Amino acid sequence: MFKKILIANRGEIALRIIRACKELGIETVAVYSEADADSLHVRFADEVVCIGPGPSNQSYLQVPNIISAAEVTNSEAIHPGYGFLAENAEFAEICASCNIKFIGPTPDMINRLGNKSLAKKTMRKAGVPVIPGSDGILKDVDDARKTAGEFGYPVIIKASAGGGGRGMRIVHDDSGLENAFNQARTEAEVGFANPDVYMEKYFQNPRHIEVQLLGDAHGNVVALGERECSIQRKHQKLIEESPSPAVTPEIRKAMCEAAIKGANAVNYESAGTIEFLYEDSKFYFMEMNTRIQVEHPVTETVFGMDLIKRQIQIAYGMKFDWNKNYKMRGHSIECRINAEDPDKDFRPSPGKITSFHIPGGPGVRVDTHAYAHYVIPPFYDSLIAKVITHGKNREEAILRMNRCLEEFVIEGIKTTIPFHQKVLNDELFLSGDFDTKYIEKMQSKFES
Repeated sequence: MFKKILIANRGEIALRIIRACKELGIETVAVYSEADADSLHVRFADEVVCIGPGPSNQSYLQVPNIISAAEVTNSEAIHPGYGFLAENAEFAEICASCNIKFIGPTPDMINRLGNKSLAKKTMRKAGVPVIPGSDGILKDVDDARKTAGEFGYPVIIKASAGGGGRGMRIVHDDSGLENAFNQARTEAEVGFANPDVYMEKYFQNPRHIEVQLLGDAHGNVVALGERECSIQRKHQKLIEESPSPAVTPEIRKAMCEAAIKGANAVNYESAGTIEFLYEDSKFYFMEMNTRIQVEHPVTETVFGMDLIKRQIQIAYGMKFDWNKNYKMRGHSIECRINAEDPDKDFRPSPGKITSFHIPGGPGVRVDTHAYAHYVIPPFYDSLIAKVITHGKNREEAILRMNRCLEEFVIEGIKTTIPFHQKVLNDELFLSGDFDTKYIEKMQSKFES
């Protein structure tokens, strides 16, 4: 096994990786920005290296600084976590050229699956159901207009190298196409240094459901059930659960088989997630994330498996017997606790936490890097904690989550805890009959 791993990330995911490494007997190196000097991942790592000022483009995105830190500390591997450089094929390639193992898929896999239009072609060829759309990148407005005419409005224009809702525009008729096309290209260029966009049929009331995959370097792939990710705002997930209340055993089987086909099409290795749109009992490939996901704990909870450990073991070359019958156990739900003010359009709320008390008890897990008197910097994602509960069924998992949110005390800043409490007590959410438009539909109710 690796003797030392550098974690090229921060916050709760860096701490999560440190814990997995310690349980595998691996020493850890934390890199940190000046703004993160007091973060818990810095406190609990075996070695630490400061890599720059607060802004991520001067620290966590500085590849030379991270590689230098790995070389100085004699780290054998780098775990990128999620975000930052996790899906950067060039970074993975640089790691390989420096004889440092990148804990994730190969640069070629990242390229083939990270480019969303190319990923669609790959999945279509593998026999995975794909959302109707353009055959690759849109050349210009005329190409976009012709494509929209083939399968009808509404359509959605997406950045090929994008994610997180950036570079996306929904178009309901021909009159708004040109403006939306130009806006999407501009936003894609600014956000991802790549102006390429493609087009898909826009579904009115879909659910967002994803399948967790693990593939080793010996051609073995397993699908670990599905996660329901439809509770989201502006394409940012807020609550996830597993299994989905909408998916039947028959659909689950078909969805997992399709996900495995897609992974096998690129000989995928490491942890990865295939995301589907689901509507009227049909599912369509949307994209594949070639990294560990924020919401991985709900899968870990229902399958009793440490995905980060598996990811590290796969990177080392271990072979797994994925043919054993992995079974889902009960129901798990996760609430992302963000430093945001839900009453002011989820405006970020950085600052000093004056009081901090996390919930506990049976079936409860809290992943966080925050603590009392910790100062949340303004430079990064607003996620400060993930609360995960497990129950024998969905009802128990939700009741347990309600209890946890009541116990969770965070003072000094605004958080999304009150928002989550409203959702978890809403009849529509409790019924399980919701889609990705849930927050938009319920906005007025939540504001009252």
